[in-house]
Amino acid sequence: MTLYPYIDISRYMDTKHALIAFDALSQPTRLAIFRRLVKVGPAGLPAGEIAEALNGRQNTISTHLAALARSGLIVSEREGRTIRYSANFKAAGDLVAFLLEDCCGGRPEVCAPLVTNLACLQQSAMEPCCD
Repeated sequence: MTLYPYIDISRYMDTKHALIAFDALSQPTRLAIFRRLVKVGPAGLPAGEIAEALNGRQNTISTHLAALARSGLIVSEREGRTIRYSANFKAAGDLVAFLLEDCCGGRPEVCAPLVTNLACLQQSAMEPCCD
């Protein structure tokens, strides 16, 4: 059960919704939260663990989590007294696709470095890639 209503940017991606998502990511703590949730994968993290990992006050982190949830970039689920947050990978992917929709005007050779970098995201973050 999702606790926060959010904009489903994966269904309605347009400039307005992309700007809402980018606005949510334009604050350092929210960007750090989103990156941490992406790193841990679909299992996500409880709000308290997110606050602890970022050395943030729980009420402040909750405000940031709510902003990210409203943007559609993260989702939340209640587990008893705990709220677990995870990245909405479909929405994040659709946001990247929105940015790259008309990449290089149909010239794949120009987009090759970008595609290679995106492919490297599937590798472990600890391993160097795409040199």
